[in-house]
Parts: sequence; structure tokens; C-alpha cells
Amino acid sequence: MVRIAFHLEIKDGKRDAYRTEHENVPAALEEAYLESDANLETYSVFESDGHVFGYMEVDDPAVIEQVMAESDAQAEWNEVMDPILEDGDDIWLDEVYRMI
Repeated sequence: MVRIAFHLEIKDGKRDAYRTEHENVPAALEEAYLESDANLETYSVFESDGHVFGYMEVDDPAVIEQVMAESDAQAEWNEVMDPILEDGDDIWLDEVYRMI
């Protein structure tokens, strides 16, 4: 299992919109991730003061990247998030320490 994480930022004044959208993530988006060959085990998103941290455990990160790039459900979600998130790509984080 591979751990992957990312960071992104919410535009000023859009924090409530970000949280509201995540109360009803489209089932099609969740299915795109869960039905992929990545074997997604865990996917959590955390937010504080406009900073978002996402964390996944998958067998194959390349498959998740493919879902993100090619899924219609992801493209539709990106359209919802575009006015809420700062411009630019997600910043993928390197794991630098793991206790367990």
C-alpha cells in the first residue's frame, strides 16, 4: 500500500463553499475512485484556515492519477471546485517520516 498526500488552498471567502460542497460529494466521483484498479483503501480530506490536506492509501498511485486526468466525474468536480480553489496544480507531498 502506498501513501500519497496533497495540499491545496481555498480562495479567500470560499471556505464555507468548500465545506458545503464536501457534504455531498457526487456518488459518480466516489465510484470513479473506488472502482478503479488503484485499490483505494483510505481517502481523507482535512481543512484548516483555507489549507486543504488530502491523504490516500492505494496500491497504484498511477491509476489514481489516471482517474483524476480522465474521469468525467472528476472533470465535473473540478468545475465545481474551480471557483473555490486557488489556481494552480495540487501540490503533491513527499512522505518524509512514518512511525508505523
